[in-house]
Amino acid sequence: MHSKMRFRSRRERLFRLPLRHFFGNRKVKDRLFCYIFEKDKKALLELYNALNGTDYQDERALQVVTLENVVYMSMNNDLAFLLTDTLNLYEHQSTFCPNLPLRFLLYLAAEYEAITEKIGANIYGSTQITLPAPQCIVFYNGNRELEDESCLYLTDAFKDESGRKQESCLELKVRLLNINHGHNEQLMTGCRRLEEYACFVAEMRENQKAGFPMDEAVDNAVRYCIEHGILADILLPFRAEVKKMLLTEYDEKKTMRMFREEAWAAGRKEGIQIGKRDGMEKGLEKGQNQIIKRMAKNGASAEEIARLTDLPVEEIRKVCQE
Repeated sequence: MHSKMRFRSRRERLFRLPLRHFFGNRKVKDRLFCYIFEKDKKALLELYNALNGTDYQDERALQVVTLENVVYMSMNNDLAFLLTDTLNLYEHQSTFCPNLPLRFLLYLAAEYEAITEKIGANIYGSTQITLPAPQCIVFYNGNRELEDESCLYLTDAFKDESGRKQESCLELKVRLLNINHGHNEQLMTGCRRLEEYACFVAEMRENQKAGFPMDEAVDNAVRYCIEHGILADILLPFRAEVKKMLLTEYDEKKTMRMFREEAWAAGRKEGIQIGKRDGMEKGLEKGQNQIIKRMAKNGASAEEIARLTDLPVEEIRKVCQE
């Protein structure tokens, strides 16, 4: 393949050092949702059938092609597989993110590059290359109230300086499905595993609301689900592994919150000190820049900093470049 078309990891493209703190040692598939469906291809096929109104029975026809360590985003898991000329990208999300279409675009580019390289296709040739059609789906189980199903579009990101939507030759649609307990009943009925997962998460959250520490909330939820035959075949033999996954996820949330509060506190302090010398407005701006630089130094991407600070990504990148 032409060197210009070779896939380069995000770390390589941005000349990043190895990510540290809550960004370090990330694996795309170390969350319970993807753990369940990658271990059980029959359940994954059942989920596909429930989503598409099909009735495929042979899970051997399903080929998992999940990309490893491509995007280092906290709380992010994706699962990709080929089936009947479709490239299915499923992602589990516990926080709402309007940039999901852009992330899926990057996933798809890497997936198609891998496919064309595998079949030895010449993308510069005169012969049309046949590609599997993409289906991008997000399974959301965060605390934000969302409809059973909604859609996100890449074109929503194409805006001019005044905020008006621009015309584009490119579109990408992402289906966002709310899989919290009590939502999407028809989908849950069609895929028992998904319903069990939703029940387990709901039970764990009920324990947290009752005041139990996270480790006890997980233990209680595991015990309850085993007693009621919910995910019992996974929870019984892999109980310790499941608990470790969930506690890691919880620790990441806590660490991100603490890191954000710490960075803002330090930035405010620096901003006030600079403000006394150079004027409050200029000082606060410098203090804000110090926050951005501090977070970037600790391995946070421009997109992650933008999400935490509500600042434009372009402004974040400009500060980091300076």
